[in-house]
Order: sequence, then C-alpha cells, then structure tokens
Amino acid sequence: MTKTYAQIVKQIEVLKQDAEKARRKEIEGVVGRIRDAIAVYGLTAADLGLDGKPGRAARAAAPAKKRRGGKAAAKPVRDIKFSNGAGGTWGGRGKRPQWLRDALAEGKTLADFAVK
Repeated sequence: MTKTYAQIVKQIEVLKQDAEKARRKEIEGVVGRIRDAIAVYGLTAADLGLDGKPGRAARAAAPAKKRRGGKAAAKPVRDIKFSNGAGGTWGGRGKRPQWLRDALAEGKTLADFAVK
C-alpha cells in the first residue's frame, strides 16, 4: 500500500522529534565528558579559546585560509597614537584596549598616554 503525502509528512515530524530527543541525550553525554575533562586538567575559558581573545586554540581550530595566486596585499600600517610605556599601544581607532579603559577609570586622561 502506498503512503499518502499526509502520512509521509506526519512520519517526518515524528522522526524530527525522535532526532531531537536523541540529540539532547547525546549532548548531555558530551557536556558531561567535557566537564570531567575540564576538572581533570584544570582548564580555563582562555585555554579553550572561550575568553573572546583569539589564541592558539582558536587559530588551531580555524580552517586554513586559501591563498590566491599573486602577491598578497600588504596591510596598511597604522600609527600608534597612545602608549602606556609597558608595551600597551592603541592607534585611536576601534574599541579602546582594557589597559586604557582601566587607566581612564582611575582618573587619567588620554593626553597622559599620547605618543609624542
């Protein structure tokens, strides 16, 4: 006997629900194993690349970029406009670095860090 379209659609919905249940169950197991590994090895969010900073873990996990033939375009050199004297620099564009935000919160001014 041939199934009708409505029967097949209903069967698809049942299969989707079964798949979602199986997925949730598998995720519980995966999360449990991850938590165990974090506890055993004392891993931090930074070790896992979850601190928002691109680190070794994030770069290693990222797929390699394909290079096109020819010469690569050089990135424009940006001038450093602010420096804290301890290696922290900022060109004045984009989000202010944490060292600068902390110093400004302590009462310093941008002029204190201006590169002359």
